Amino acid sequence: MFSFLLFSEPVVPPETGVDVQIGAGQTLFGGAVSAFFTTLVVGVLLVALFPEYTERMIADIFEEPVGRFLYGIAVLLLLGVLIFFLVISIIGILFVIPLIVAAWLVWAAGVSLVLLAIADRLVGHEDGWLVPLLIAAGINAALALSGVGALISIILGALGFGTILSERFG
Repeated sequence: MFSFLLFSEPVVPPETGVDVQIGAGQTLFGGAVSAFFTTLVVGVLLVALFPEYTERMIADIFEEPVGRFLYGIAVLLLLGVLIFFLVISIIGILFVIPLIVAAWLVWAAGVSLVLLAIADRLVGHEDGWLVPLLIAAGINAALALSGVGALISIILGALGFGTILSERFG
């Protein structure tokens, strides 16, 4: 019934001479698959490379969520202002791309940590991290498919971003 949302092709009149090819990567389904694998890969890296840090952050996420969320939002807003002024200064453009990449990496790690914390509360990780990792990735994919998923993802991302930065700098 709603397959047009998953595998839709845009309708372009043939007389325009424009051939538009859009695959699953640019659709709602592609976004969910991307969200699933991003969370899964980042989560696996966190659990495999930094197991103590991951467990400590998962335990800390829900201790003061409102403060960490507000800290994350404040840092994101300041980061946006900083990027704006760096771009305006022309010479600061050289610093913008590494800054955006670093912010995206911290954001991805933060979202993965929050989703792992939720999955850990649901099933625990006494038997290993496979099930919580799959549940966290599934939650993120479901958020990508839902209508309010972007808003919830921003909230979860700001919480994770704020948790990582407040632990590191706060």
